Amino acid sequence: MENLTQNDFKNVLNKIKNARQKAYAQVNATLLQLYWDIGKYISFKVKQEDWGQNVVTQLADYIKQSDPGIKGFSSRNLWRMKQFYEVYQDNEKLSAVWSQLSWSHNRAIMTLKSTEEREFYLRLCTREKFSVRELERQINSGTYERMALADKKLSPVVKELPQHTGQIFKDSYVFDFLDLPSSHNEKDLQKALVASLREFILEIGKGFTFVGQEYRIQVGNDDFYIDLLFFHRDLQCLVAFELKVDKFRPAHLGQLEFYLEALDRDVKKPNENPSIGVLLCREKNDEVVEYALSRSLSPAVISEYETKLIPKEILRAKLNEFYAILEGGDE
Repeated sequence: MENLTQNDFKNVLNKIKNARQKAYAQVNATLLQLYWDIGKYISFKVKQEDWGQNVVTQLADYIKQSDPGIKGFSSRNLWRMKQFYEVYQDNEKLSAVWSQLSWSHNRAIMTLKSTEEREFYLRLCTREKFSVRELERQINSGTYERMALADKKLSPVVKELPQHTGQIFKDSYVFDFLDLPSSHNEKDLQKALVASLREFILEIGKGFTFVGQEYRIQVGNDDFYIDLLFFHRDLQCLVAFELKVDKFRPAHLGQLEFYLEALDRDVKKPNENPSIGVLLCREKNDEVVEYALSRSLSPAVISEYETKLIPKEILRAKLNEFYAILEGGDE
């Protein structure tokens, strides 16, 4: 009887939580629409009636004096609302996305330089349900650039998979949350990643579900062990991570291909898609990687990892350089 009562209590509590979440979403959407409308109004006044900083400051003072209970409409925030409108005025279809995020999320995203980058983080944040702090880490670690590079470098085998693999993998992964010495071995890296599993999954993507470390597969009478095995909910497939603390060598790929074959034959369920392998190396030469993957028949991704945050300027320059190479090849 006590268990039945507890279940009833849980049902009531869930109803309260669901209603509260819906109410928050409605209030948030209404507030963002208000900011949009105010931003639109101020933008019009600036362009048509030469409103400047002084007039907007007077407006902020008027709001404060007229109703001291109204908060959040300082001169600085009013200018942000103007920026908010002007950033998205030519792409109102994104309102269905930014309206799902908080004002703090939108403030972080709307200051980004390109339309593509802003849309990327809007959709990523909406899908992954990032907190503001998590979003800021994604931006500071150059997730947009790292995913864009990875998408451009995906091997034909990965691109031809039945599942859509775009914006899933990264060209480099940042493990700045690990307290690892500069000289470490593969066991050290594996243990540290598992010990910081929450942060690791935030870095690789919340769609990944951890299956196990040192995952055993048996072929014939021999046992083999995959460093880290995950299942990806959107890709609907197993993803094997192999860790290498040295520079990528083509021989590394053969080991990963063997593991993928074993997973697909003996572990993968009939309704699941082909398994994908990620080879995480301390360093890689892109030309060597391209050569190695060009003849590979297995869906593999070759990435490198860093234990410190990569400056966004470096990632941006690397992405621009890669675009320049692609454009040069099209001539």
